[in-house]
Amino acid sequence: MKTCCCAIVLFLSAAASAMPLGTNSRAVIPSDIQQIISVDYRALKNSETAQALKQQVLPENLKQFEGALKGVGIDPEKELEQLTFASYRARKNGVQIVGIAQGQFPTKMVLKRMRVKKIKPTKYHSTDLYPMGNGMLMTFLDDSTLAFGNQSALQGALDARDGYSSNLDSNSQMTDMMSAVDSSSVWSILDQQGTQNMLRSAMGDASKLADYDTVKKRLLASRYTMNFSNGINFDLSVLTSDSMTAATLSSLVKAGMLYRKMNATPTEKMALESMTVDSDSSNLQLHFRTDDQRFQSLLRSELFAAVSR
Repeated sequence: MKTCCCAIVLFLSAAASAMPLGTNSRAVIPSDIQQIISVDYRALKNSETAQALKQQVLPENLKQFEGALKGVGIDPEKELEQLTFASYRARKNGVQIVGIAQGQFPTKMVLKRMRVKKIKPTKYHSTDLYPMGNGMLMTFLDDSTLAFGNQSALQGALDARDGYSSNLDSNSQMTDMMSAVDSSSVWSILDQQGTQNMLRSAMGDASKLADYDTVKKRLLASRYTMNFSNGINFDLSVLTSDSMTAATLSSLVKAGMLYRKMNATPTEKMALESMTVDSDSSNLQLHFRTDDQRFQSLLRSELFAAVSR
């Protein structure tokens, strides 16, 4: 899953009191994180804009996961409360993605249904892994939390939990950033490389400027939140090494917006004019706000397709 796709896919929530990741959820996220993205699933049904966005950009593997949950007796619309994806770097297997679902699950009934269907688990360490179809496996971390992914991704996550490798709590930079955003309905944190990839995609031709090659090496990480409580509100903070880097990056992002405006449709121009960019100490701050109607028009634009690719 591409970083820029992840950054758009989880703009899916209306405002609600989001749950922070539980202890068991944090334990299965390996320390070498590229990105964590989390969405309050309870809010999906409360916003037409969120539903429109979900239908347009929901990745196929998430659709498969929803179908697989139904197959084992879990209703995503009623019982799923929070969904989190963590992409991490595995030494031998490249970037892996593990999913974590939190909710009010009928765990005993699900396991009984699997036994009736003669679906047998396999063991990894001391944990039972159950097939979900489409190459995915799942395991219950507790009665309200399950982890899922392909075999190598899920095993890597369990290695982190069981002490065979380090987990998220040993990565102080990422945990510090997470504490600043995880009370939001939708939030994401990205490491240095993930941040570089996201900005390169978002800036378009402006990323080819010589200044960007110099600046990108001084990007440390980033985080964003989004909600649909009063229109569409998106806030992005990019952490850089110093105030001069943040100011230069601010200028480059503004240049990128001007490049896009030159060939933008009227809807896209309105969207770009709804963005403000500035620097605050060593951080770049980007804020986007618009109303539901304009955002739903933006969903059908070429600009949105380019950013969400």
